[in-house]
Formats: sequence, structure tokens, C-alpha cells
Amino acid sequence: MDGENFIFGRNAVTEALTSGREINKILIADGSREGSIKKISALAKDAGIIFEFVNRAKLDKISGGANHQGVIAFAAAVEYSTVEEILNFASEKNEPPFLIVLDELEDPHNFGAILRTADAVGVHGVIIPKRRSVSLNSTVAKTSAGAIEYVKVARVTNIAQTLKKLREEYFLKIIGSDAGAEKNFTDADLSGGIVAVIGSEGKGMRRLTRENCDLPVKIPMVGKINSLNASVAGAVLMYEIFRQRQLLKS
Repeated sequence: MDGENFIFGRNAVTEALTSGREINKILIADGSREGSIKKISALAKDAGIIFEFVNRAKLDKISGGANHQGVIAFAAAVEYSTVEEILNFASEKNEPPFLIVLDELEDPHNFGAILRTADAVGVHGVIIPKRRSVSLNSTVAKTSAGAIEYVKVARVTNIAQTLKKLREEYFLKIIGSDAGAEKNFTDADLSGGIVAVIGSEGKGMRRLTRENCDLPVKIPMVGKINSLNASVAGAVLMYEIFRQRQLLKS
């Protein structure tokens, strides 16, 4: 839990929800379902925010002695964007969209490093799932070395459906980093509007995500270790896309 931005107390969490503050998730003490807690859970449900009931001791540990009143919200370090805002941003710059999708990435340090590279190569935005994914917390912000303020991040309910929409409605090419792919990433045409998918640590892309990729590509390796850190793999792939886009400009 280290590195999260917390909001403690029933009134504070209720105000955060009603004001539209970006909330990653909410923890509620077991057995607390009356009055203001019922209102909080209803507001969270309406907003599509994850909430779960946990042992009160867990809340005590997170709060460090603060009066949490049985509820703690995990607030985003910065506001999330929407996929449409990311695409509009690319259009405003008169550039073909360059998007990154993180398929259930869990390590905030990897996320921060990816944001830092994304800023360096001109990525227009990053898309993450709402569930089973690291969110925009202060650890991500610190690791990104400030890139979190410049790279737009959108959260979506369903990654596979989002990829399908990006392909069919916006005509973007979907590529995925996959160790089992036949084509090396340097041999692929990575120009034009593109979405690069980076899988989770250890597991890679999920089946439905992989099925929605137009072109899986691999990063060749000759060492004893058969996989790269997610942020390293992402950086290698992003820089190849950047290189090919720069060649078209020259």
C-alpha cells in the first residue's frame, strides 16, 4: 500500500466522490453498511469505482492511527483522461495516434518507468484496465520523474473491447509484445496510427488481448533469461516505433 494517496473518514470520502475526485478504489471496514457507508458504497458503484470490505485492522494499519471511521479511499495522484481525449490530443498535434496499452501491469515502478519513456518518445497516451492493474499513485508519480504530469492516462473497463474499437472505428494498428511471436519487432511496419500492447509481469498479454492484436512481435534474446522486465520491453518497443516515425519525417 506504500505510496498511495489516502483519504480518511466518511465525510472526506463522501465529498471526494461527490466532487468527482479521481479515486482508484475504496476500502470499507467489515460490517459497516449503514448510513453514510451505504451512501459511499452507492456513490462508488454509480461511478464505477472498485470498493471492497476488509478487516478493520487493515484500515488501522494503512491509516497509521488516523481516525478513518471505517473507510479509506485511494486517490489518484493526477486526474485520468479518456481515450477520446488522448485521440483528440494526437489530432491537435496533427500526428498519427501513438498509444500504449498496459495489460494488467501490477508494479508501480514499471508503470512509472514506462510513463517516463512514453514522454520521451512522444506517446499521446497510455491505457490501463480499471481492475487488476496498478493505478496512478504517488509511487508511479515519483518513478516517472515528472512524466505523469505530461502523459495522459485513461482507464477502461474492458481492454479487448477498447482495442477492437480503436481498430474498427479509428483504424489504428494493434501490435503486441509477445515472446512467442514469429516476427521480430524491427522487421514489422510500426508506422502510422498505432497501439502498442505491453503485457503484465511474468504473464504477458491475456488471451483476449492477444486475439485483438493485429501483429504480435517479439524482441529477440540470446541470453539465459527468457524475458525482459515489462518497462524495458516497453522501452525497446516504443523506441523502435519512435525511430520509424522519425524516418518518415526526414
